[in-house]
Amino acid sequence: MISIGTPLMWAGFIAFVLVMLALDLFVLGGRWAHKVSVKEAAAWSVVWVTLALAFNGLLWWWLDGTQGREVANAKALEFLTGYLIEKSLSVDNIFVFLMIFGYFAVPAEYQRRVLIYGVLGAIVMRAVMILAGAWAVAQFHWVIYLFGAFLVITGIKMLVFADKEPDLAKNPVLRWMRGHLRITDGYHEEKFSVMKDGVRWFTPLFLVLVLIEVTDLIFAVDSIPAIFAITTDPFIVFTSNIFAILGLRALYFLLADIAGRFHLLKYGLALVLVFVGVKMLIVDVYQVPIGIALGVVAIIIASSIVASLAATRQGRGRSA
Repeated sequence: MISIGTPLMWAGFIAFVLVMLALDLFVLGGRWAHKVSVKEAAAWSVVWVTLALAFNGLLWWWLDGTQGREVANAKALEFLTGYLIEKSLSVDNIFVFLMIFGYFAVPAEYQRRVLIYGVLGAIVMRAVMILAGAWAVAQFHWVIYLFGAFLVITGIKMLVFADKEPDLAKNPVLRWMRGHLRITDGYHEEKFSVMKDGVRWFTPLFLVLVLIEVTDLIFAVDSIPAIFAITTDPFIVFTSNIFAILGLRALYFLLADIAGRFHLLKYGLALVLVFVGVKMLIVDVYQVPIGIALGVVAIIIASSIVASLAATRQGRGRSA
């Protein structure tokens, strides 16, 4: 696998992620239950986006000095495009998270801990899937076509079923857990399990955590092939994915109360998947420049957001 990432760069980035997670878990409020305010979520969102852009700047500076301006420009643009795609697709996770928390009536102050562990699980799963995907692409070129076809089909399915809400009660994972685990009737603060008369019982919060992890896994199956349409460099794929995941929890609390205003965004995300899928399918015929890909993705996402807000405003005007 050809990559710009040296062992020192991999070690440095992983150390950075561990330090940031430790700060979040043990220093900046992760240890106690509390409702995350919009102000706190907005501040963290700004922090994560700023760190991602700063990392990209440092990456460009390093490559410019070691491998030349052309390589530095190309890799920085790949990171930025991949980050935008992953960040945009992560919004779809938020819609599902809202549905899961709403279904289980999870108190706002307990949602934070679930998402913290959800992020940790997502990082591990994505690391494994990214390395496996990069190896497969490097060994078998036809995997690119498989990824492309999968993304096109997934995007079309999202377009067709965008307005359909899944029935969580019929979820096979949830049905299995309810049939095989002892589940308490209510929540026990932030605990995932409790002991009763020497017997282990699981709380509804544990069910929520498992469903969040399963959701992360499902969305990773979509998002990871999408970024391979931009670059096959494992280091760029991994870092852009991880930065998007690290900011997911803050983005959730930022958008939780206004997610309904972005109801057309799902269509935009579906079009993004179709676009990157087609890009992969025609890679041997025509290689879409990264700058054009970045512009197309940005225009699709921005247009769907503007259309959502305009439609919401029109609906309010009519109701008034």
